[in-house]
Amino acid sequence: MKKIYISSILLSLFLSTSYAQNNIVDEVAWIVGDEAILKSDVEEYRQRLRYEGTELEGDPYCVIPEQLALQKLYLDQAKIDSIFADEKQVQTQVEMRISYMIGQIGSKEKLEEYFGQKVSDLREDLTEMISNQQIIQQMQKKIVGNVKITPAEVEKFYKSIPSDSIPTIPTQVEVQILTVEPVVSTEAKDAVKEKLRELQERIESGESEFSTMAILYSEDTESAKQGGELGYMGKAQLVPEFANVAFSLSDPKRVSKIVESEFGFHIIQLIDKQGDKVNCRHILMKPKVSLIEKNAAKSRIDSIALALSNKELTFEQAVPLYSVDKNTKNSLGLMTNHKNGSSKFEMQDLPPEVARAVYDLKEGETSKVFSMIDSKGKEVYAIAKVKSLTKSHKASVKSDYMLIKAAYQEKKNQEVIQEWIRKKQKEIYVKIDEKWRSCSFQYPGWIK
Repeated sequence: MKKIYISSILLSLFLSTSYAQNNIVDEVAWIVGDEAILKSDVEEYRQRLRYEGTELEGDPYCVIPEQLALQKLYLDQAKIDSIFADEKQVQTQVEMRISYMIGQIGSKEKLEEYFGQKVSDLREDLTEMISNQQIIQQMQKKIVGNVKITPAEVEKFYKSIPSDSIPTIPTQVEVQILTVEPVVSTEAKDAVKEKLRELQERIESGESEFSTMAILYSEDTESAKQGGELGYMGKAQLVPEFANVAFSLSDPKRVSKIVESEFGFHIIQLIDKQGDKVNCRHILMKPKVSLIEKNAAKSRIDSIALALSNKELTFEQAVPLYSVDKNTKNSLGLMTNHKNGSSKFEMQDLPPEVARAVYDLKEGETSKVFSMIDSKGKEVYAIAKVKSLTKSHKASVKSDYMLIKAAYQEKKNQEVIQEWIRKKQKEIYVKIDEKWRSCSFQYPGWIK
């Protein structure tokens, strides 16, 4: 059974709303509990899937109503169990998605024109959708909350897998990294601040628009496409130095003082505030690093590499002393795979420069010095060490227990959810219009 989650696709969320409202003579297709599923709901869902390029197996006028009905089962039970969405989290996601849509389509006005709705109406629709999504996820977690499995069950599950169906685990590595960053000169910083002051004066005098200057000069390439606009964000989503200034602004006609952050130097203009969110524009400029400063940083890391090679210190000792990477310094350089939260990477999931540096290394070996662009967009010099290396192999209980356990847990969870659905079908009122009944449903219990 496929997991039943409400789609979180952004621009397609409301693609067919006006289509459903203006071009369909509506009718009630299903009733589940005290909730109706309308023909327009089905058409809207179908249009959304078509926009996403998602193909359904089977008749969409059978599959889609059943999926919507399953969602209503969860929501009905959530009411009984007093499960509610976290309003703060919902609003955070709503604002992030509204900002994303505005960024994709160009402006708030274009977004409203495209959908034929005010942003306030889109926000209301999004709030309901994300709230329901969150409630359904909580309900599913509660249903499977008491599912426990033992090592013996995991081993039995593994033995039940046909040998030709046992997955192959690709090569995985754990990588430690040490980075050195060129020191930026005072002169380079002063040059950037002088340029930002010039832009500030041109904007406040009315000579130039902030958005135009952002497009022309900002080194934050993504926001520059939107005239420097970042969209509604809370304090926690912004670096502290930037957030403190952005949230202190009150006059949209004024430009902030110059702000220094780990990304470079910024000037900021307020667009709007809503509760604990702020929408602003910014221009980011980064001081240029001279060849002399780059060579000095290269010389420093070459010295560290030599000390490692001569075994004057270990990699684990060197990282706290010399590395500037805040994300890995406290873990002795160990990188985290943000895809799954673990420290293990397949080669394609590593930053390209790191992957190239460690590709031919054995476990415990250290790379040559290489340069890379870090998460802040700055060029740094680095050395990487392969902490562990697991070659490609057929999955086994001994070496891949957690992976096999997760697969079995998922299987058990799905069995429990399927049983819950069948039981819930018997308890809840369901009525399907005659024109919508001639289907081979995944769960036949809809028709009693």
